[in-house]
Amino acid sequence: MLRPRRLDSILDAVGNTPLLRLRTLERETPGVSLYAKVEFANPGGSVKDRAARQIFLDAIARGELTRDKILIDSTSGNTGVAYSMVGAALGYRVALVMPSNVSQARKDITRAYGTELIFSNPLEGSDGAIRHVREVVADDPDRFYYPDQYSNLSNPRAHYLGTGVEILRDVGDRITHFVAGLGTTGTFVGTTRRLREHHRRVRCVAVEPAEQLHGLEGLKHLASSLVPPIYDPSLVDETRFVSTDDGWDMTDRLTAEDGLFLGHSAGANVFAALSIGRELAARGETGCIVTVLCDRGDRYFAPMRWEKRYLW
Repeated sequence: MLRPRRLDSILDAVGNTPLLRLRTLERETPGVSLYAKVEFANPGGSVKDRAARQIFLDAIARGELTRDKILIDSTSGNTGVAYSMVGAALGYRVALVMPSNVSQARKDITRAYGTELIFSNPLEGSDGAIRHVREVVADDPDRFYYPDQYSNLSNPRAHYLGTGVEILRDVGDRITHFVAGLGTTGTFVGTTRRLREHHRRVRCVAVEPAEQLHGLEGLKHLASSLVPPIYDPSLVDETRFVSTDDGWDMTDRLTAEDGLFLGHSAGANVFAALSIGRELAARGETGCIVTVLCDRGDRYFAPMRWEKRYLW
């Protein structure tokens, strides 16, 4: 069950990520353990490697993705990097539609794999990219294979088969809570479905930005967004709303205290997990909370319009 040391393909390095104990934060949650899946340990640098690999493999197995087609999808960055890596490894062409204001690092990395980039209106965010990719595909449907990560069942399936299984393998009956942010919602939906099959009840908590206009890239404020078709609200035991400042401040804290340089969605996940841990400890309860470190912070160096006090 350990990550193999000899690989036949870079795709074999996807998954089986470490589960890291956040001992520094546990000083504030006596009796409650805090763990995080280190998803930036995937070869493409984020949790999106899991979904991209599954989407490719399932589409090829069904005969929907063939060598004469270009896989195209909308993305704010990490899925694009993952698609680009998987496409290069398997020998398939990739095109991406993304808002023009995504970080330069995301653009440079995807282009390095040979991916074609198509830019959408930066003011429309990820929803604008979704609308734009649909227009591109409608104009030339025979040229493209459009998996649509927001409605593709292979997205949550990757986490049902991988993330959820790995968490139960590593903490087993100890787990009491699972905390994950909502973007495409694949990580939360797939992992939660697997945890629901465990004989012990696990409380599954969704994380959303507190504001409609927010700086937690990769997360969706569902009330003001296009809700992904793969989202299943019946799986949500509770939703925690995290402000941009709280998510950013937590990433700063984890960098300074634990040497974890993370993206802001990871900071939001940890902030929510820590909040739950504090509440359990205050009531004298025990627990084991698992959350997700989605990616590293080095993909966010480019300043964005919502930054107030940070200069890279």
